[in-house]
Amino acid sequence: MIPASFDYVRPQSLEDALARLGEHGDDARVLAGGHSLLPVMKARLADPAVLVDIAGIEGLSGISESEGGIRIGAMTTHAEIEASGLVQEKCRSLAEAAGAIGDLQVRNRGTLGGSLAHADPAADYPAAVLAAEAEITVAGADGERVVGADDFFTGTFETALGAGEILTSVRISAPAARGGSAYLKAAQKASGFAVCGVAARLALDADGAVESIRVGVTGVAATAYRATSVEEALTGSAPSAESIRKAAAGAGEGVDALDDFYAGADFRRHLAGVYAARAIGKAWIRASGK
Repeated sequence: MIPASFDYVRPQSLEDALARLGEHGDDARVLAGGHSLLPVMKARLADPAVLVDIAGIEGLSGISESEGGIRIGAMTTHAEIEASGLVQEKCRSLAEAAGAIGDLQVRNRGTLGGSLAHADPAADYPAAVLAAEAEITVAGADGERVVGADDFFTGTFETALGAGEILTSVRISAPAARGGSAYLKAAQKASGFAVCGVAARLALDADGAVESIRVGVTGVAATAYRATSVEEALTGSAPSAESIRKAAAGAGEGVDALDDFYAGADFRRHLAGVYAARAIGKAWIRASGK
């Protein structure tokens, strides 16, 4: 299908972009890479009168070290994140999530900020940023504010972004000395979207026990979520393949899972446990240096 007609503006500064959004209000949408927004417009599920293209704004792309962790600009592409040695070193699960998105063409154009702001319940990044306890910076007419990943995803295609705000960057804290992370998913064959995707990030203490762990799940429910029961079951214990498998089984328990032609609710809940075990196990091996 062809989208409804719209006006297109390409501001050269963040201030100008925010002014354009303020001028047009609910009639405007932010355009990043376009791989999330344009398909929705073609399906006539969204019909903004104005697209504000932020691709030309300096400072919204790039990956840099930040207080031992990493800062990633919102306009950084999936391909750049996947290939970044810094991301692979500091948060392997995010690099793996980026590499799991779509095909090469999509990864070369789609952006981190666009995907997060779109908040598709089957997208890969939400699980990764939840597991990494990412801090998401957004800018608006009143200045900048930081939203934790736990508070960012509020529903299907819904986020904590306010009217006229733009997601500008994502920060992930430094990994622990004995830390590891991983992202794995079961994908829809046609689209590559996650039927179930799980990211895990953990740290081990000097004795090999789990000091901290976060597990993010996407594709299973109406929005990405943390498997807190799994985290609680493993924290403080010395993990083994069996203990991880038993704890991970809770990743889908009690979840109001999606039920559609891609997968039934019960199967999605089952997959959550299977892929949680695999992601946690891989993160544990990496943290152990095995």
